[in-house]
Amino acid sequence: MPVIHIDGQEYEVEAGQNILQACLSLGLDLPYFCWHPAMGSIGACRQCAVVQYLNPEDNRGRIVMGCMTPVMDGAIFSLNGDKASEFRRTIVESLMLNHPHDCPVCAEGGECHLQDMTVMVGHRDRQYRGKKNTHRNQYLGPLIHHEMNRCITCYRCTRFYNDYAGGTDLAAMAAHDHTYFGRHEEGVLQSEFAGNLVEVCPTGVFTDKSLMKGYTRKWDLQSAPSVCTGCAVGCNTLPGERYGKLKRVHNRFNAEVNGYFLCDRGRFGAAFVNSEKSLEYPGLRGEDGRFNALDHHSALMHMVHACHAEEGKNKVAGIGSPRASVEANYLLRLLVGAENFAPGFSDREQPLIELALALQQDSPALIPDIQTIESADAILILGEDLTNTAPRIALALRQSVRNKAYELAAELRLEAWQDAAIRNLAQDQRSPLFIASVADSRLDDIAEDRVALAPDDIARLGFAVAKLIGGENISELEPELQARAQAIATALQNAQRPLIISGTGCGNAAVMQAAAQIAQALCQAHNRAMLALAVPEANSLGQAMLTGPGAQSLAQLSKRAAAGKLDTLIILENDLYRRGPKASIDALLANVANVIVLDTLDNATLSASSLALPAASFAESEGTLVSMEGRAQRYYPVFVPRQERRASWIWLLAVMKESEREEVSELHSFDDITRACASDIPALSGITGAAPDAHFRNAGLKIPRQTHRYSGRTAMRADVSVHEPKQPVDEESPLAFSMEGLNRSQPGSLLPFVWAPGWNSNQSLHKFQSEVGGHLKGGTAGARLLLPATGTSASTATQPDATLAPSAPQQPGQWQMVPRYKIFGSDELSVHSPAIAELVDPGFIEISSDDARALGVNDGEGLVLNKPDNASQGELLTIAVATLEVRLNDSIAVGCAGYSVGLAGTEDIIAADKLVLSKADNWKRHKPQIIGSDGGGSTGGDHV
Repeated sequence: MPVIHIDGQEYEVEAGQNILQACLSLGLDLPYFCWHPAMGSIGACRQCAVVQYLNPEDNRGRIVMGCMTPVMDGAIFSLNGDKASEFRRTIVESLMLNHPHDCPVCAEGGECHLQDMTVMVGHRDRQYRGKKNTHRNQYLGPLIHHEMNRCITCYRCTRFYNDYAGGTDLAAMAAHDHTYFGRHEEGVLQSEFAGNLVEVCPTGVFTDKSLMKGYTRKWDLQSAPSVCTGCAVGCNTLPGERYGKLKRVHNRFNAEVNGYFLCDRGRFGAAFVNSEKSLEYPGLRGEDGRFNALDHHSALMHMVHACHAEEGKNKVAGIGSPRASVEANYLLRLLVGAENFAPGFSDREQPLIELALALQQDSPALIPDIQTIESADAILILGEDLTNTAPRIALALRQSVRNKAYELAAELRLEAWQDAAIRNLAQDQRSPLFIASVADSRLDDIAEDRVALAPDDIARLGFAVAKLIGGENISELEPELQARAQAIATALQNAQRPLIISGTGCGNAAVMQAAAQIAQALCQAHNRAMLALAVPEANSLGQAMLTGPGAQSLAQLSKRAAAGKLDTLIILENDLYRRGPKASIDALLANVANVIVLDTLDNATLSASSLALPAASFAESEGTLVSMEGRAQRYYPVFVPRQERRASWIWLLAVMKESEREEVSELHSFDDITRACASDIPALSGITGAAPDAHFRNAGLKIPRQTHRYSGRTAMRADVSVHEPKQPVDEESPLAFSMEGLNRSQPGSLLPFVWAPGWNSNQSLHKFQSEVGGHLKGGTAGARLLLPATGTSASTATQPDATLAPSAPQQPGQWQMVPRYKIFGSDELSVHSPAIAELVDPGFIEISSDDARALGVNDGEGLVLNKPDNASQGELLTIAVATLEVRLNDSIAVGCAGYSVGLAGTEDIIAADKLVLSKADNWKRHKPQIIGSDGGGSTGGDHV
C-alpha cells in the first residue's frame, strides 16, 4: 500500500485512489463539488485543490486537483497551507458571484453542500458588488422543482442524468458567460431516476417539489431506517416525518442493494401514507350497510368473536399479502392454520412466484446483489422489462455494460475514477447485453441486440442458448433464432461474470425455466454464472418462503366459500380486486358471512368488508421484507400511528392473546414473533440476522430518530397545550423518538440519518463508510437467505420439456395478451401519492400499426377486448372483457397485444389469454385510474 505525506503526517492509503478519495477515507476534510463516488472525477469545480511537493526540500510546490491526482508512494501534499487554502477560498468566492444569498429562505438551507464547503474554506464576505446573472426556471414535472439561479456549474446533474442514468432530455446549454442546466423546453423529465438530482445537486437547483408544497426544514425531520415497498428490489430508504405527515424519502446507502440512488417510484411514491383514504378508526358494517366507527378494543372483541371456530370444524381462513411484513403474514397463518392460509397472490402469479423461489434455491448460480450485477461483463435478459418492474436493477445494468470500457482503461493503466478519460476512450464500446422481450424497453439503447418475441418463443430462444452451451444441437430452431442463440451463447461463455435475468414479468413459467437452464449450463461448463429473477412486490419472495409450494390459492378458497365451508375470512393488507376478475372476487366475498380486512388505505376489498381494521403503514410500524435476491431487511416506524391505527402484527397478536391461543403464550413483542417465525419456517431461519433486536444499545444509549438540531417540539402542539408532552417510548426497536441517543458506529441497519461536524448534507455519508464509496462501518444491512446450491445437477423445477419446435399457431383474429408494466401506475400504493398520480397514464392496449390498420383503429381510439366463449357451438361468440385506449407500438411481438398492468380496465385480463379485438364505438378517453381506486367491487357501504 502506498504511503503518502499530508501536512507532515504519514498515511497509508489504498492503491488506485486519487488524493480526494484518500483524504476523505482517512477522515480529513477536503472540499469538493463536482466529484461523486459513484460517478468518478472530471475536475470541473477546482474546489479540491491541494499543493503537491516534489520532495521534502521543495518549499514552493504546485497546485493540483485532488480528484484528478492519483496517490503515489512517497508523494507529499498540503491541504492546509496558505496557497491551497487561498485558492479554494477564491474558487468559492467566484462561485458566489452569481449565487443568490438566500440561505435563510432557500429550500436547501441547512442541508446544503455549498454552505458546508463555503464555511469549510473560510469564505465570508463577498467583494463583488455588480449585477448577478439570472435565469428563468423551468417546469420539470410534478416531482422536481427547478431553481437555476442557485447553480454553480459543477455538472453533477448532467453527468448523473445523461452519463449514469441514460437520460436524454437534460443538458448543459451555454452562450457567452451564461450556462443553463435544463431541458430544451419545459416539460416533465423523462428519466425514471430524475429524483436523484435532488440529492446529487450540491446546491438547491433541483429540489423535491412534494416537500416544497408542505415545507419543513431538513433538520426538523424525524427519520428512521426503512425499506422501499414499491417493488421487490428492496432499496434502503430514509423517510422523514413532521407534524405526523411523511414529508420526504431520501436514499439510505447500502452498497449491496441500492448504493447512492433510488428510482422515482421509491422516492416519491411513499406519500400514500398521507392519503385522505387512510383509515383512522375501525369500522363495523351495520344493518343499513354503513360503517360505524369503533374504538380498537371493541373492534378487537368483534374480531375475536368472528374468529371463534366450532369444535371439530375449521371455518376461518386468511389471505395474506406480498406487500405486508413477514411477521404479520406469519401471525395470520398461525391464527387460521397453515391449511387455511393463502399467500394472497393472484392465481396466475402464485405458481410463477413459487417457481422463481424454487429455481433460485436449486440453482448453483450466484444470486447477485446490485454491486455484483454492476460487475457483470455479459448479460442476457429474458422477458423482463426491468425499468418498469425492478428499476434499480435497470440502473445497475447501465453500469455493467461499461465494464468493457474499464477493461480498455486497465490496459492503458487508467484508474476507474478517471471518468471523462474512460468515456472518451471507450466511445460506444460496451459489454454485451442481449434482450429478448415482448416489446421495446428503456434499456434498448445500450443493448447489443434486442429481439421482440412472444413469451413461448422467448423461452425457446433461452432453451436453445442453454443447449448450445451444453454442446447440443439446435437445428430445429428457425435460422434467424439460431444465429441469435449462437451469438448469445458465445458471449456468455466468453465472459468471466455472465448474468442471466428473467422474472415473472411476462407471465410465462418456461421463460424463467429457460433462464435457470442457461445458468445451470454455464455452471456445468465453466463453473460461473449469475441468476436474477424479478418478482412483483416487496415481500413476494418472503411470502413464497413462508407458505412453501402448493399453498392455498384464491381459487381454492373461493370453492370452499361457495360450498359453505367458510364463515370468516381475514384479509391482510391486500386488495383482492387487483388479484382476480371482479366477478370472482365478488362471489368469494359474498359467500363469506364475516369478511375482516386489515389495511392502510380504503379500497374496493375493504369497502366490501363487514369489519375494517386500520393497519399502520410501513412508516408507522416495524417489519421484515424479503427482496428478490432473498435478502431479509428490517424497516422501522418513522412516527407513531395516528388515532386507532395499529400495526397489523399488533392486531393479530392481540386477537390470539384474547382467544388464549397456546401458540402465542410466549410471544410478547415484535422480536418474539420474528424469532418464532425463524424457528418454525426453515426457509426464513435467517431473518433474525436482518437487524439487532430491541435490546441493542449503542454505548448504552438508544439511537435517535431526531437530529441534534431538531426544534419546535413544544411549538408543534402550541395550539393544543403550551406544555410539551413526554416523547413516545419505542419498546419494539433500538430507536428513540427523540434527539437523545448516539448516532455513530451502530450496525448499518440502524442508521436513521447522516450528519457529521461540518457536513450537514447527505455528502456526510463518507464519515459513516469504511472508505469512500465502500460499505458502511457498521456493516451491510440485511441478511441473505438464498445461497447457491451445492453441486451442478439440475433440479426438477429447471427441467421442463425444452422443445425448440414452434408452438401451435393461434387462431386467426386472436391476439395473445402480454403484460406491459409501468413504473408509475402498475403497483398498488405509489399511485396514491399526488405527485405520482399526475404521471399515471390511462389504461391502454398496445398493438402494431399493421394490426391497427386491419382493425380500423388509430392511435388514441378505443378497442374492445373480447374473450371467446368456449361453451358456444358453431358461430364464434365472445364476451367483452375490457375496453382500452389504443397505443401503436411497432416493436411488439407478432401476434401479441400488450395491456397496461394495474390500471383501471385491465383487472379481468389474464396474461397469455387469447382475445379477440374489435373497434370500440363512441370511444371517449378515460381519466387515468388504478384498479380499485374508484371503489370498483364495493358493496356500496359508506366508508368509515
